[in-house]
Amino acid sequence: GVDPQTYGIGIKELWEVRPEVHQQGLTMHTVGWPVSSDVYGGSFLYHLENNQVAVGFVVGLDYSNPHLSPYEEFQRFKTHPEIRKFFEGGRRISYGARALNEGGYQSVPKLSFPGGLLIGDTAGFLNVPKVKGTHMAMKSGIEAAEALFAHLTAEGQTGHECLGYPERLKQSWLWDELHQVRNIRPSFRWGLWGGIAYSAIDTYLLKGKAPWTLRHHADHTQLKKASECTPIVYPKPDGKISFDRLSSVFISATNHAEEQPCHLRLKDASVPISTNLALYNAPETRYCPAGVYEIVEDPSGPRMQINAQNCLHCKTCDIKDPTQNIDWAVPEGGGGPNYPNM
Repeated sequence: GVDPQTYGIGIKELWEVRPEVHQQGLTMHTVGWPVSSDVYGGSFLYHLENNQVAVGFVVGLDYSNPHLSPYEEFQRFKTHPEIRKFFEGGRRISYGARALNEGGYQSVPKLSFPGGLLIGDTAGFLNVPKVKGTHMAMKSGIEAAEALFAHLTAEGQTGHECLGYPERLKQSWLWDELHQVRNIRPSFRWGLWGGIAYSAIDTYLLKGKAPWTLRHHADHTQLKKASECTPIVYPKPDGKISFDRLSSVFISATNHAEEQPCHLRLKDASVPISTNLALYNAPETRYCPAGVYEIVEDPSGPRMQINAQNCLHCKTCDIKDPTQNIDWAVPEGGGGPNYPNM
């Protein structure tokens, strides 16, 4: 009974920069460049303590051009003169990626089930325009704990004390905040400038109280055929500011137990070649930020090779695959990325 969830892929690096360019507490957000104006995307850059800087780029997974590579867009972003100046002479410490739930108010799923509750980002509690969700994770955790306590000690309690977890949330500031910003993310269906213009009207004039609610669509339905889109030529990494994917995966410290079954399961093994390669020029080789999917040319023709040991568990493939043929599952042997200070 709710809209499909919509997602963005966030790709992030942690750097140690030169002391003379470090400004502890400095926060920067950008929107747009280097992605084209029809793509929802933007960056964050935070100067932390000890000369460390966290930098990342988020690309909405409803983009339509299958030639686009979120990873390459992030590497290109760092070459902007106002960004590059922080990282010249610095050292990358870590790398990672994950999908962000951006559906917000329209896409909140059923929050309780036998034996469990959904809280935080699992439930999609993210203020997208502020790129902020920690406060909602804390608030939903508090409400979940109080609802459980009230349930276990229900005898003699009345009114708000006996409300269930979803009802408590709907009476809290969390629900009001999600409702207030609900139209910002879907307004970017009109492009960068249309989205910015609408967001300004919605935020400052209507103050989030518009009598309408814009709807979401499933991200995997938005890809156009490769023949209908302009190829994107990305610059080669310089190894100083921009890097290739495999060297990035190396510093994510991802590790999986040997000889375990592949946790990236194809419902139909023929689809990556017969459909994805033929129609979309194998978009999984670009939207994956870890080089997991690779087209290998054999004497009998091309085939899809899945390098599951590289997987960062961002789940982008499960979300963006145009035929929904890829199923991300929990690795049987455990493992995954090991992010220090990320």
